[in-house]
Amino acid sequence: MHTIRITTPQNIDIDYEYAGLGERILARLIDLGVFFVLFLAAAASEGVFHQFDNLFKGFPIAMAFWLLLLAFYDLICEAFFNGQSVGKRIMKIKVISLDGSQPSFGQYLMRWLFRIVDFGITFQLGALVSVVLTEKNQRIGDLVAGTTLIRTHPRTNFNQVAFAPVDENYQPVFQEASQLRNSEIVLIHEVIENVRRSDNFPLLYQTAARLKQHLNIVAPYGMDDLAFLETLVKDYNYAAVREEV
Repeated sequence: MHTIRITTPQNIDIDYEYAGLGERILARLIDLGVFFVLFLAAAASEGVFHQFDNLFKGFPIAMAFWLLLLAFYDLICEAFFNGQSVGKRIMKIKVISLDGSQPSFGQYLMRWLFRIVDFGITFQLGALVSVVLTEKNQRIGDLVAGTTLIRTHPRTNFNQVAFAPVDENYQPVFQEASQLRNSEIVLIHEVIENVRRSDNFPLLYQTAARLKQHLNIVAPYGMDDLAFLETLVKDYNYAAVREEV
């Protein structure tokens, strides 16, 4: 599975997987389902507005609003809700720039405009074929805008990371670990799993160096960087359990 590297606010590089075709399709179906419900609501409103027909024109007004919302839905959601529509949020995928940053409004606008090609002129085939054939799973609008979709869900369960069982006889090594935040522990665990899975040692060395500088600590002689990160997680878990008690 191809991945894209994103730098977190903590200046740690994490690899995220590109969203697959199935996830894209399901997200779109969910969004269309939302609009089907809105259509039923608009149809039902015909009876509500019927008595004001001379003033509001009832159903046509509701349908015009529905069509307007349908046309601009993706652009509004992606631009103002961090690259996610309702369907994308449920499927835990999001739009992102190819350099790993959040897309600009111009990029969102460009990929929205090319929906005419992806889904309109080509009757959905343009988007399907493009996502299947491109290395980064991009539809035509993504290729033009320099964007793609990634999976946002974490590879590990947060509770398993932050509140893992700790041996009652465990002796913490770094008291400074209690200064870390939950989100930072999750990121450290992501780095550990990434190194074990792909031998990404540059990421390991970079993360360990930044944490040592951030916490102002020195690892004991003979402790390598992987053991250092693992010890930080254990020490954090120990402090978290003690705090709960």
